[in-house]
Amino acid sequence: MQSGAATLETLTHCPYCAFQCGMKLRGAGDGPSVAANDEFPVNKGALCIKGWTAAETLGHPDRLLTPLVRNSAGELAPATWDEALSAITRAFEATQASYGKDAVGVFGGGSLTNEKSYLLGKFARVALGTSNIDYNGRFCMSSAAAAGIRALGVDRGLPFPLEDIPHAETILLVGSNPAATMPPMMQYFEAQRENGGNLIVADPRRTATAEGAALHLRIAPGSDAALANGLLHILIGRGLIDSDYIEARTEGFERVRGIAATYWPERVERITGVPESQLLQTALMLGRSPSAMILTGRGPEQQSQGVNNALSFINLALALGLVGKPNSGWGCLTGQGNGQGGREHGQKADQLPGYRLITDPAARRHVAAVWGIDEDELPGPGKSAFELLDSLGPQRASGDFTASGPGGGNAGGIRCLMVMGSNVVVSAPNSGLVERRLKELDFLVVADYFLSETAQLADVVLPSAQWAEEDGTMTNLEGRVILRRAAFAPPGDVRTDLEIIQALAARLGKERFFSFPDAESVFDELGRASAGGPADYSGMSYGMIAENQGLFWPCPAEKQEGTPRMFTSGFPTASGKARFHPVRHQPSGEEPDEEYPLYLTTGRVLAQYQSGSQTRRIGALNELAPSAEAEVNPATAERYGLSDGDPVRLETRRGNATLTVKLSPTIRPDTIFAPFHWGGQQSANRLTNPALDPISRMPEFKVCAVRMHPVPSDAAPPKIGNEE
Repeated sequence: MQSGAATLETLTHCPYCAFQCGMKLRGAGDGPSVAANDEFPVNKGALCIKGWTAAETLGHPDRLLTPLVRNSAGELAPATWDEALSAITRAFEATQASYGKDAVGVFGGGSLTNEKSYLLGKFARVALGTSNIDYNGRFCMSSAAAAGIRALGVDRGLPFPLEDIPHAETILLVGSNPAATMPPMMQYFEAQRENGGNLIVADPRRTATAEGAALHLRIAPGSDAALANGLLHILIGRGLIDSDYIEARTEGFERVRGIAATYWPERVERITGVPESQLLQTALMLGRSPSAMILTGRGPEQQSQGVNNALSFINLALALGLVGKPNSGWGCLTGQGNGQGGREHGQKADQLPGYRLITDPAARRHVAAVWGIDEDELPGPGKSAFELLDSLGPQRASGDFTASGPGGGNAGGIRCLMVMGSNVVVSAPNSGLVERRLKELDFLVVADYFLSETAQLADVVLPSAQWAEEDGTMTNLEGRVILRRAAFAPPGDVRTDLEIIQALAARLGKERFFSFPDAESVFDELGRASAGGPADYSGMSYGMIAENQGLFWPCPAEKQEGTPRMFTSGFPTASGKARFHPVRHQPSGEEPDEEYPLYLTTGRVLAQYQSGSQTRRIGALNELAPSAEAEVNPATAERYGLSDGDPVRLETRRGNATLTVKLSPTIRPDTIFAPFHWGGQQSANRLTNPALDPISRMPEFKVCAVRMHPVPSDAAPPKIGNEE
């Protein structure tokens, strides 16, 4: 197929969020165009502005079309694939010979297809033999994932299909704004309202989603567990819990009951800022509804208490008898395009394909047999995402690290790093530190299709194919595995990530383990490797996925129709019952004080996505959101002498950033909201706190202490779409 040539209409999916909208991609003389796919059951023809403009990245003039290698003058210069791959191989082999296997690390992304996630994990463990692999999805859903596994025995973001949402009488949505992050999802909440249902939104801001809700709980950042415990306190006192369900299908409730008794409404109002009347109204709406859902987003999860926060809302759902009940339950809304599938098949530090633990002897035997290696050759668990990034560079004096954890790497730190599908200079917490760590590396290789802020620091940059130029599967937020088909051949000298991984493996002498003619053959091996695991894909094939417009996992060979709804008859735990977990509200890793008197919370805006490497290059999106704006309550702005449109300097204990003031009467007066899609001086993640959840190792993106002050107007951030 010729790049840019006319082609038949291709059914495919949007490259952005976890909704994975179905779309039609068409080739024409003036470039590819997007059309709606009215027949795909998830988005039903709806697309957001990012989806409608997604094809504009394919022929963008900034596309990387040839490998780049840093020359003796310190500049990235065009090179051949042989030169680039040879440079990488020499660096990896020399580093491991001098410092050990774990001195080379791999960092992946939640945008990678299931096939790429799987092969990248295999590459790290078989071709490199390193334990140090993790991915940016650790920054997305790891807290909810850990909570789901502990309480319910498995992690699938939504354990029921989206089509159940309109039939829930009451929905409590905590810390999520789908009107901005995945607009096509709003049709389900609108249908719920049309059916007479009620939506309750808990968020420090009155977001576009909260505007359409029956009730908005303007919760203080970091107080989520107190809110959940306070609601449970009222439900128990009013006799609105489901005692029969608790007895028959759960264990551990009495300890939770004892803790809930200490969260009386007056105390919860003091902690959360939510009035007692709203707490009572919320509890009664949930407790008296024949069907109800509790949905969590990044708000409660991206905290140093993220797992406990998620567990507290699972406790609430279990006490109400919602989990496994029709049109009811607990779920979390995945963010990244393949945030669900990306954590299932081996690019997390502690996991093997099929969502198996790498420390499980049976899991190691199974996967090693599929890969054709001895199980003793498999490394153990490595460092989580931020801990991996924090360990880059030579060995440091004791106490120099800002994070510590279980690790698994060598004492000298990670000297070489391969990044695929991530822009950590913008997306990681305390990004100024991460940028310094990257510069301390002996060697950095980045595979990307634009010269991102991270790629600019690399020794070798490899040009990758984009979403419409390769086949592969993605797993959306409801656990539906969908097929994304290539519409065009990659341009220039561009290769797919699967080709890049296999070429590197061959250079490292491991070609026999990485000989796949196409993505479908990788998926077939993934199915065998996942067989019998929690995320079992063994009953799926490309043909069946296409025929059914997606299949829900688990989908073992003996149940090829998949599992749209989980927990209807039991839980995959040792006892077959769900587990309550006693959770108390704990302070955030950093709270406002005299020096830094305000809360800072971060998130997305409608027109941009993740680190902005793609969306900041699209004209229509930059017209909507040309630069980073800090949302500030007018009363707060007045105290600081700030007006709408003024430049403002935000400072935390980690760094500073200059944004533009956006007056917002809907945000709490003690809170500032900053979007994280920009780099450079507009980077919100220069400010965020890398304090980690002790279980999930999730950084605390959503809560930290900040101060602000005006800056001269000539220091305002430039209103440009791409800052490089």
